[in-house]
Amino acid sequence: MKVRTLHPWGVTTGEARDLQRKLAPMVCTSNMTSTQVRYFAGLDLSPPDQEGIVRGAAVVLSYPDLEVMEVGIAEGKPQFPYIPGLLSFRECPVLVSALEQLTTTPDIIFADGQGLAHPRRFGLACHIGLITGIPTIGCAKSLLLGVHGLLGDDAGAHAELVHASEVVGMALRTRANVRPVYVSVGHNIDLASAVRWVLACCLGKRLPEATRLAHQAAAGKPMPIKLSSTPVG
Repeated sequence: MKVRTLHPWGVTTGEARDLQRKLAPMVCTSNMTSTQVRYFAGLDLSPPDQEGIVRGAAVVLSYPDLEVMEVGIAEGKPQFPYIPGLLSFRECPVLVSALEQLTTTPDIIFADGQGLAHPRRFGLACHIGLITGIPTIGCAKSLLLGVHGLLGDDAGAHAELVHASEVVGMALRTRANVRPVYVSVGHNIDLASAVRWVLACCLGKRLPEATRLAHQAAAGKPMPIKLSSTPVG
């Protein structure tokens, strides 16, 4: 699939923060998803190995059956340091390379990270969304910022995530009696739709199937790819 080049990746931390502030107003929080969603993609990145190499995975699932249709894999050594709030500058180059391996263009992308729930309202999911132009959802396992009220114990229980008097996401319990995930808009989608699609993709597990399988693919585990599809990467 084709992606846009927004800026060079060889930037300083100060330049990275300036880019986030510049790009954040470009994020669209209206629902631009297709009326007929056929494909999800999930993204995840492995920890670095002993040589500092990471593996990025983009896994495409069909909807509504959530079968693996295609896998894109890319590897590389991150050139940007690990700094909370700037993770997209470390992770995006490899994840984008994995997306470029795909022959299927997904209708929705799930990123294992934050979207608007970010100090400068420009997390990983926003970065991926602007690069691809595809509706993108941030679904993070941990809280970066903000506060929320109590959630019920049942699957689907949710509470608004608020930072600086602004609703930036949703704490969402995707499975009964498990820790919530933190859903936020990446690009070209509204928060209510993002929550709905996360729940539709969870299959009774804590994480959306797309990012759960992307995590496994990034770890080098084999994917149960549908026979009619061709794996890439």
